[in-house]
Amino acid sequence: MAVNVESAEQFILANARLLDRHRMAVLLYGASIGPVLDALRAYRNADGGFGHALEPDVRAPESEPAAMLHAVEVLAEVSALDDPMVADAANWISSIADPNGGVPFVLPTAAASPHAPWMVPSEGGSHLTFAIAAVLWEAGSNEPWLRRADEWCWRKLDGYEQFGAHLVKFALAFLDQIPDEARAIAAIEKLRPRLASDGSMPVTGGTENERLTPLDLSPWPGRRSRRLFSVDQIDGDLDLLERGQHEDGGWSFDWLGWSPGQSVEWRGILTLLALAVLQAHGRVELPRNGPGGVARE
Repeated sequence: MAVNVESAEQFILANARLLDRHRMAVLLYGASIGPVLDALRAYRNADGGFGHALEPDVRAPESEPAAMLHAVEVLAEVSALDDPMVADAANWISSIADPNGGVPFVLPTAAASPHAPWMVPSEGGSHLTFAIAAVLWEAGSNEPWLRRADEWCWRKLDGYEQFGAHLVKFALAFLDQIPDEARAIAAIEKLRPRLASDGSMPVTGGTENERLTPLDLSPWPGRRSRRLFSVDQIDGDLDLLERGQHEDGGWSFDWLGWSPGQSVEWRGILTLLALAVLQAHGRVELPRNGPGGVARE
């Protein structure tokens, strides 16, 4: 089943946030990243962090670790990791991290605003530590917190007996980026027995049959984590991703939809992600012309 890129574009234009519409223009047409940066700054707070429901499941205006992660991932996507927002965000995450380097899942201030039922504070750091360290390593960050975060991540990888699906996902992101390749590959191999025969992992406490698939766990080709998955597993998952496009042109999610705003925002994000992943694997072709018939450079 071929992906209908035009239908996906129309879905994003009709439903997605302004930020994600600008991201789509960069992905599909090579548009300037300036509007993406401008839209992202609207979610930024004076402390250097990000909030205002940039992460759709926590809708507090105050800065949140999950929102900061999303912001830096957007900057990575548009090749803007040299933007000053990255260093400011890294400094903010350092200010709210535990002394041992762990980053909380959610800050207590989120309780005063609408949020998903699972977005509650944690003690001792959370799996977001892996993901934030990963994207800051990708950015070449010099933030001193990053070294403490590395130590936290390695301790968890060496000591955990129970690895949830999302911890494995974010741990693999960390292991894809950490400079110590030999140690990273050894740690990746230790995670292999935790995967089902099809390369997926169930989400404990999630919705019925909610799982992270090989593409959820390792979405980008050429990463170290791909050694956990066979070509057939990735190809089969890409087939499923193609078939996941809805009649309205968008993709959806299998976790709890707890608010109309959260649901429509996630669908826009996931539709954009589906196009990006399929493009990275050669499953879709970019449009030949941009909006208004402007030729791609």
